[in-house]
Amino acid sequence: VQLQASGGGLVQAGGSLRLSCAASGSRVIFSIRAMAWYRQAPGEQREQVAVISSGGTTNYADTVKGRFTITRDNAKGTIYLQMNSLKPEDTAVYYCNTMPASNVYWGQGTQVTVSS
Repeated sequence: VQLQASGGGLVQAGGSLRLSCAASGSRVIFSIRAMAWYRQAPGEQREQVAVISSGGTTNYADTVKGRFTITRDNAKGTIYLQMNSLKPEDTAVYYCNTMPASNVYWGQGTQVTVSS
């Protein structure tokens, strides 16, 4: 299974973006795993932002709670991150991976830049 994140871009503060993460290969493996979005800002450690279980239970970092929504479509082998009310501090490269993360699945990520 390979994971490819997309949908990033440049947006003004207060704007929205929707990220997608498509799994290629065995979607059965994808459908039974908890999945998460992570992000890494310049000079910072990578952090987990949102998690979704195989059954759809979600959990969020306090910094994004109420603004971000993680969903999944197992039939399509895709997870999404809807990001609203974006702030400059949300600027980072966003990655998808299993939860817990596996070194096998780190991809290129997608850059999100929020201007003030």
